[in-house]
Amino acid sequence: MSTKKFDKQNYKNTVKTYQPKPNLLLNCVKAFVVGGLICVLGQALTDFYINVFDYSEKDAASPTAATLILISAILTGLGIYDKLAQFAGAGSAVPITGFANAITSAALEHKSEGYVLGVGGNMFKLAGSVIVFGTVSAYIVGIIRFLLTQ
Repeated sequence: MSTKKFDKQNYKNTVKTYQPKPNLLLNCVKAFVVGGLICVLGQALTDFYINVFDYSEKDAASPTAATLILISAILTGLGIYDKLAQFAGAGSAVPITGFANAITSAALEHKSEGYVLGVGGNMFKLAGSVIVFGTVSAYIVGIIRFLLTQ
C-alpha cells in the first residue's frame, strides 16, 4: 500500500499523465468541415426557396431558418445530432442548428415530467441565457449605432 500523500498539485499531475491528449488540428478540421457543410446546406435551402418559390434573397431567409431548425430538431429527436456533435465538436454549434439542438434536447430530457412542468418549464433553461444576452447585446449595439449616426 502506497503512503504517498495526494495534495492538489500531486493529484493534478497524476490526472494529467492519464488524460488523453486532444488532437487539436484534427478537431479544428472536423469542426470546420461539419460547420461548413451545415452552412452549405443553409445556402442550398436559400437557393431552393429563391429558385422554386421565386422569393427574394431577403424573403428566403425565414423559411431557410425554419427548415434548418426543423431538420436539427428531427435529427436531435432521432439521436443523430448528438453523434454529429460528438464527432464535430464546435462545428455542430453553428448558431441556428446548435440552438435548436439545445432546446430540443432539453425538451426531450424533461418530457417524462409532463408537457407543462417538464417540457415547457425546462425547455429554455439552457437557451434562456442566450436569449437574454442576445437581446441585451442587440439593445446596446442599437444604442451605440444610434449615438454614432447622430
